[in-house]
Amino acid sequence: MSETATDPRAPIRMRHETRMRLLEVTAVEDITPLMRRISLRGDMEGFASPAYADHIKAFFFPKGVEPKIVPIGPRGAEFAPGERPEMRDYTPRYFNVEAGTIVLDFVLHGDGPSSSWAAQVTTGDKLVIGGPRGSSVIPNTFDWYLLVGDETALPAMGRAIEQYPADSKVVAVIEVADAAEEQGFDTKADLALTYINRNGAPAGNNTLLLEAIKAMQLPEGVAYAYIAGESRMSKAVREHLTSERGFDPEYVKAAGYWLLGVADAQEPH
Repeated sequence: MSETATDPRAPIRMRHETRMRLLEVTAVEDITPLMRRISLRGDMEGFASPAYADHIKAFFFPKGVEPKIVPIGPRGAEFAPGERPEMRDYTPRYFNVEAGTIVLDFVLHGDGPSSSWAAQVTTGDKLVIGGPRGSSVIPNTFDWYLLVGDETALPAMGRAIEQYPADSKVVAVIEVADAAEEQGFDTKADLALTYINRNGAPAGNNTLLLEAIKAMQLPEGVAYAYIAGESRMSKAVREHLTSERGFDPEYVKAAGYWLLGVADAQEPH
């Protein structure tokens, strides 16, 4: 079904002001051995993130370059030569505009710019963020909701689980390294949560999520599915849902947060 103004299930798309913010780290907490929660404070005036799949852009500056805000021109942020930072997408896990706070969760893996920063961060450190530039809000008009992803999708999926209203039926299937990485969520929704533990199997180079979904008896009715994590996994699960389970392709979002074998690869999500 195509998205039309008369479709009560069509995503509600919003655009937000593009703005950079210089924030200060106020707390660092390991909520699991491989998931680090970083709290930041600064000028959050005008910040908007109504959708759980929203993402901000985090800027990781070269060594010796002080994090700072620069003008935004027609081609984006105008950094001086040699000062352009690496950029990565992150889900706002929690935020409070009035208090000027935002919380981001980082998976501690590898030695890329974002993981290295998160592994070494201390209170008082600075981080520049930008966005979100837009949101796609999924209406609470579906019979049920399916969330499928690996640990990189946990911030978005945790936020989704916690914000679904009490009359929502949610099925979540999440792959993590082992039982120590499993998170609990405070939710009013009717939640069926399944964790799939790799227990030594390589991340991204397995079919654990796809096989789990294939083996599941899913609820009846019209569903919205959000799949996120390793790119090939997301595409494979989407293909299974649309070709074998009867999901409407318009109601299935597959996001590639990373790609096996490509350092810090990200697709827009």
